[in-house]
Amino acid sequence: MTGIGIIGYGYWGPNLARSVAETESATLTAIADFSPAALARAGKRYPAARLVESWRALLDDPATDAVMIATPVSSHFEIALAALRKGKHVLVEKPITDRSAEARMLVEEAARRRLTLMVDHTFVYTGAVRKIGELIAAGELGDIFYYDSTRVNLGLFQRDVNVIWDLAVHDLSILDFLLAEKPTAVSASGSGHIRGSQENMAHLTLFYPNGTAAHLNVNWLAPVKVRQTLIGGSKKMIVWDDLEPSEKIKVYDRGVSVGDDAGMVERRISYRSGDMWAPQIPVKEALLTEVEHFVDCIERGTTPITSGESGLRVVETLEAAMLSLRQRGNPVEIAELRKAS
Repeated sequence: MTGIGIIGYGYWGPNLARSVAETESATLTAIADFSPAALARAGKRYPAARLVESWRALLDDPATDAVMIATPVSSHFEIALAALRKGKHVLVEKPITDRSAEARMLVEEAARRRLTLMVDHTFVYTGAVRKIGELIAAGELGDIFYYDSTRVNLGLFQRDVNVIWDLAVHDLSILDFLLAEKPTAVSASGSGHIRGSQENMAHLTLFYPNGTAAHLNVNWLAPVKVRQTLIGGSKKMIVWDDLEPSEKIKVYDRGVSVGDDAGMVERRISYRSGDMWAPQIPVKEALLTEVEHFVDCIERGTTPITSGESGLRVVETLEAAMLSLRQRGNPVEIAELRKAS
């Protein structure tokens, strides 16, 4: 039985605590939050858990084998590093840190101590993303031409990060999971329309060595909430609408093919319009799947799907996107930025 402590019981912490409590192979040992009101809420829900205001006190608890960190991004590095040095396994809310140099230090520290370091990229554990991953891995879509995502809504405006770090981070983690190749460069443009706030809308383009392109549209200032992704392949295409109550994924046997005969391009292109089908998707909650995976990785000593390394790659891409944003969309090579850091 793995003892897990929660650090931060604000917005996301209660969800983590509930998932730990529902995981048979784990026990919720302690909850840390500087807010007495938050601890009071936690105590009513989990009377057996130890309640402390200091996260450092939680790390001293011998019954706690691992911690889950749900605090502001700026505090992730300090808390996660201290936890690893105390011999605790760590799951940290996305993004892993706000600087790639710090993320790299956490990865190295976890490897040196042979501890599990995992990032809470919850979307990767949804039934929809896992099913898309299966279809891509099986070659059902063929070569991936593009990934086109729209992730917009009205609010919530964040104080410590802009819309790229808040919303685009989801698609970056999904892409890291779905595609074997990693992006070589990124271009980003965006703007802010609320005085005193960071960028509330942005468009990102990721470039891949095999020609795949990913386009991400993120916005806090949209009249409606949209969570739709188009994935185009040489064989089939996918429409993923995460707000659909059923049939979230639709696979289309549609595309184009080019003949070998000479002549104008228009004459050589033929269009294919076949069937559409909606695969069955597991309904199990993603966060519960993620927590069970975290515990399993601790017990078996295996590498998490959303490991510290994947979290580092996401932050490196975010940093490149921010540099491109400051340069009004000029593409930034991720490898060159990595060398510079």
